Amino acid sequence: MSKHEEIINYIMSLKAGTKISVRGIASDLNVSEGTAYRAIKECDNLGLVTTIPRVGTVRIKKVEKKNIEALTYREIVDIIEGTVIGGENGIDKVLKKFVIGAMTTDVIGKYIDPGSLMIVGNREDVQKLAILNNMAVLITGGFDCSKEIKKLANEKCLPVISSNYDTFTIASIINKAISENLVKKDIILVEDIMDETPSYLKNSDTIDKLRNYSEELNINVYPVIDRSKKLVGIVSVKDVSDADDSETIEKYINKHPLTVNYKTTVAYVAHVMGWESISMCPVIDNNNRLLGIVTRSEVIKALQYILRQPQIGEKLEDLILKNFDYSYVENGMSFLGKIVPEMLEPIGTVSWNSLNMLLSTAGVMTLKQQNNTNISIDSISTYFLKPVQMDNTISINTRVLGMGRYFANVEVDMLNDDMESIAKAILSAKLLKV
Repeated sequence: MSKHEEIINYIMSLKAGTKISVRGIASDLNVSEGTAYRAIKECDNLGLVTTIPRVGTVRIKKVEKKNIEALTYREIVDIIEGTVIGGENGIDKVLKKFVIGAMTTDVIGKYIDPGSLMIVGNREDVQKLAILNNMAVLITGGFDCSKEIKKLANEKCLPVISSNYDTFTIASIINKAISENLVKKDIILVEDIMDETPSYLKNSDTIDKLRNYSEELNINVYPVIDRSKKLVGIVSVKDVSDADDSETIEKYINKHPLTVNYKTTVAYVAHVMGWESISMCPVIDNNNRLLGIVTRSEVIKALQYILRQPQIGEKLEDLILKNFDYSYVENGMSFLGKIVPEMLEPIGTVSWNSLNMLLSTAGVMTLKQQNNTNISIDSISTYFLKPVQMDNTISINTRVLGMGRYFANVEVDMLNDDMESIAKAILSAKLLKV
């Protein structure tokens, strides 16, 4: 085990809230300060430590992937431009909901909910009641709190936040942040789906070993590493079809494969895999060490999961399409609906950008109903023929012109009440299939 890995393992073994310093790590583990600094920096990137102003670097509990509606107190501090004045160790806890403490303490009891945020002014009785019931406190108007409240918050690891905004403004800002979070889907990263124990070969291995692996595991492409587990490249059974069994795989290695970092989004990987028509992608760290692999089938499963996720908040496309009905026809789809106010320009006609979004969305929906999981628009050619006004009823008809394994073309026609053409578009898209 290298000194770098030893330091990371040591930091992972520390309790949340433990202070960490470069000098302290260097002294405790008998390593150079430079090595200690680099390891602490990597732990910061991994979410194992964080730096708190006037406190220093602290070991924290790694925040797991959030639900789509989850919001932490740290994010609350950022969006309301607040200051943490107590309970800093609980800053990464997740907020369930918020309560405005605008009533007396004898009535407030039925609104108490552990894990929530109490928004209150300089009323110490409400602040104390909230913390005793495991609620964080947000003090409006820029007020501070007493030493007793700070001590209690530190003991229970519940943040006490102060903000200069008034109660109404703070409630509006938090409510808007929660609404925006509902629109955001849980972003799936490569680290969530990658195979962390992949089958691999070393650059000194023989062709015979590659062929035996392929027969046993039914896998045709393998990452190749050197003695220090750094990625050398990839090799496939197809590349060595004419090679002798006793040869090494060294000269058959593709030394410039497409690689991704573990923090890369699955959506990006899907796009690249579809574009490059590859079935496996090595996952590496900043030092080019092999961490795992991600396969086309795992990417497909992840994309299917994203599509099944609940969507509570409305996106711009949802807003525009909410007044449209659609039906499936042979080799395409048919949409019928009215122009909504969100699509208008200041002069009263419909924005060309909105119409273009309608055309492209209709084309993509048509391809998705053909069981295509991931679609990336390659190009779109649009011709606008007539302007459209508010409350006009329009119909959109789509037709798949051609579909191959990796590409598809769709024709989209937009018509008004009199069946006159408003716009026409030809959409070319890249498909990702298993």
